[in-house]
Amino acid sequence: MTTSRRLAERKVEKFDKNIKKRGLVAETTTKKGNSYPVGPVLLGFFVFVVIGSSLFQIIRTATTGGMA
Repeated sequence: MTTSRRLAERKVEKFDKNIKKRGLVAETTTKKGNSYPVGPVLLGFFVFVVIGSSLFQIIRTATTGGMA
């Protein structure tokens, strides 16, 4: 099975167009600072632990009368 010359030329032209466009990406397709260094789940867990431990400490202090 051989590929027709016309089909081969089309593939070569398409390949050449892609090679020439390499590195020329429009600014609208690039992401602009929407990524966070920490994921929302990890941030939520951190806030839960910090607020939960502070509430636990307040309750413990209140029940012991201020004496740890």
